[in-house]
Amino acid sequence: MVDSLVYRYNPEAAPDGLAGNEGTFSMCTFWYVEAMAQAGHLEQARYAFEKMLTYGNHLGLFSEETGLTGQQLGNFPQAFSHLAMAGTAIRLDRLLDEVPMVPLFHDLGRWEL
Repeated sequence: MVDSLVYRYNPEAAPDGLAGNEGTFSMCTFWYVEAMAQAGHLEQARYAFEKMLTYGNHLGLFSEETGLTGQQLGNFPQAFSHLAMAGTAIRLDRLLDEVPMVPLFHDLGRWEL
């Protein structure tokens, strides 16, 4: 894992024999976000999810892998990445809805997390 982006495996520990470098795997990163959310780390999960969304293109499409500088690698667009993103978005939204709202500005009637 690098900066909340998750590799699907460690090619140094388990060489695959393929030339080139392995990028981080978009589907695994979305699964990581979902696991953090289910473990109760909602703010970290939300941050990682929102950060991952920035790696989509101008249409919100994701590739199979994301390079360390944000470039899209591998198959594009990747259906499995989008399925993982949608499932994670639904789960994270439901879990965030369960968090009680804390009043920060009583006199203004504004509620924030």
